[in-house]
Amino acid sequence: MNSSCDSRKRQTLYESDEDEVPMKAAKNDEDNLRTLESKMLELYSEDDASDVEMSHIPSPTMDDYSSYNDGGECMNLDYLRTLDFDELTDVQKKLFSQEELEEMEENYQKKLIASLPTYYAGISGCRSVNEYKSLNRIQEGTFGVVFRAQCKRTDEIVAMKKLKMDKEKDGFPITSIREINMLLKCGSHPNIVSVKEIVVGDNMDSIYMVMEYVEHDMKSLLDYLSQRNKNFTISQVKCLMKQLLSGIEHLHSEWILHRDLKTSNLLMNHRGILKIGDFGLAREYGDPLKRYTSIVVTLWYRSPELLLESKYYSTPIDMWSAGCIFAEFLTLKPLFPGRGELEQIRRIYEDLGTPTEKMWPGYSSLPLVERCTLPNHPYNKLRSRIGGKVLTDKGYKLLNRFLTYDPLKRITAEEALKHEWFDETPYAVFPGDMPTWPAKSELSRVPKESKKKDARSIKTNRTSEELALLKGLNVNPNNVKSSGFALRFDAPKFK
Repeated sequence: MNSSCDSRKRQTLYESDEDEVPMKAAKNDEDNLRTLESKMLELYSEDDASDVEMSHIPSPTMDDYSSYNDGGECMNLDYLRTLDFDELTDVQKKLFSQEELEEMEENYQKKLIASLPTYYAGISGCRSVNEYKSLNRIQEGTFGVVFRAQCKRTDEIVAMKKLKMDKEKDGFPITSIREINMLLKCGSHPNIVSVKEIVVGDNMDSIYMVMEYVEHDMKSLLDYLSQRNKNFTISQVKCLMKQLLSGIEHLHSEWILHRDLKTSNLLMNHRGILKIGDFGLAREYGDPLKRYTSIVVTLWYRSPELLLESKYYSTPIDMWSAGCIFAEFLTLKPLFPGRGELEQIRRIYEDLGTPTEKMWPGYSSLPLVERCTLPNHPYNKLRSRIGGKVLTDKGYKLLNRFLTYDPLKRITAEEALKHEWFDETPYAVFPGDMPTWPAKSELSRVPKESKKKDARSIKTNRTSEELALLKGLNVNPNNVKSSGFALRFDAPKFK
């Protein structure tokens, strides 16, 4: 048979049957189907039948037969690499190295996530939790479990909090609503953890809050330092306190009470940036003050007005907590570690002295004061408790301003940031100059050192003359940037 003629024959057959075969099959016409079958057999019996492209039906070889195990599973690596990761059996996975297996799984996950819609159609535009890969569990709190996770689209590392729904009989947990609302309300601030989005599982029983990932919580970091007999320097404490106060000032300017400030709710990343987290107890406040529950703030950081059951409170409760945190940064130990409300009050009175009506107007009419006989301690022993040489006089004045009994006289965040203690040497280091430590949330992985330092973080040993000059110019030495270039003159040679 002529090859060109045969080629036209095939083309005619395909073209003529392209529209007719579905029609004939749909009519279930057996005669036409038999005719088509005989034509195909005739066509492929020609000598040049090999010209027909049949590459999609590979001829079996002895290698293929020998690439199957006794269980009938294919063991040919080249073929297995063409399969999706979820199609591989456990036996087949063992043929690959761990590195190659992880790469195959990652590629499959990317393929899977690319097929998902950007937003989860079922629940108010929220994305699916399948957009993220869980890496490890960080912690579990009263209102949820926190995981370290990775976005499959961007590879960004995030913190993902799975909200506990089992305690709510109807609808969304109020604490979670409050936390999300407060985080969104306070907006963007470098010292407040940011919420990125809400993602969901297959139903409303699985809801996650995705937040920026921050490597350390301060409680774990303080424990780490304490176990190794290390401390923060005063410069580092000033750096941390400035950031904490900046975050608190922002919250209060947005009319938000945190109501649970403590070291375990403070986070710090590898760049030395401190962030306030966990807004589960946060509330808006206003003028006039509303009646709130006094059962807020973790016991060790709870202010006297809360312990004595005042129903009216405001921003000073956060400032008392900040004072307790200040002392903890200095000593690495909780300042007032009571085991109950009455013991907590006793510990405070022992170190600060028992308040009086003159010291705190309205004190004697507080509910617990009227009901109980409280211990009497006439003197403030805070300096001896912390250590006389740990802080300067200005430092102790600031600490006592945080721990003032009368809420109306207690220092505000704005006032604290302007306190003279921050203006005396040693000055606060820049966040970028803070040391780095292994992160518990990353399973104690040691962070890589930054290859490029910010110009501000170049350490310079200034002479007393330089410090005096800068002080005379009313310039904070830490605000003077260095280019890294300096000239050194040997004074005696110029005499």
